[in-house]
Amino acid sequence: MTAIEFNNLVQNVAQSLRPVAMNLTRDTDDAKDLVQETMLKALTNRDKFKAGTNLKAWLYTIMRNTFINNYNKVTKRSSKVDSSEYLQYLNTDESYVTQNKGTATFVMNDINKAIANLSEEHRTPFMMYYVGYKYLEIADKLSIPIGTVKNRIHIARKELKQALKVYQQDV
Repeated sequence: MTAIEFNNLVQNVAQSLRPVAMNLTRDTDDAKDLVQETMLKALTNRDKFKAGTNLKAWLYTIMRNTFINNYNKVTKRSSKVDSSEYLQYLNTDESYVTQNKGTATFVMNDINKAIANLSEEHRTPFMMYYVGYKYLEIADKLSIPIGTVKNRIHIARKELKQALKVYQQDV
């Protein structure tokens, strides 16, 4: 198959790639970019295509793999934690530096007391979320709507913030 014939075949199939790209990316511009990148890879790797095989499936595979690779790049890039902002506050307030276990125990007792003072309907979802359950898991375990879970956790946070106001930094 000549390069011109291959290019014509790829151009004819390109229209069917757009809806799939849109389904993957959920964004018009990203879908156009994905189709364009797929076309570029297909034309660049023309020699790897075997005549007589399903061109559409080959292009879909290229597009899917390109999408997955791009997704992995984005998630790895965004998962890096910038600790510089945290580090600048590390030793700025001496009142929060614990010199002995007594101070830490006192603070933890206040936190535990504040949590114990929450109503049961707010404390249970809050503690489940605190130990690592996701909103949906909490909703399933407690048999309540996910919106109710989010609301109860929000209220618990507000009540804890108010109860532990003495520990807030003056900003």
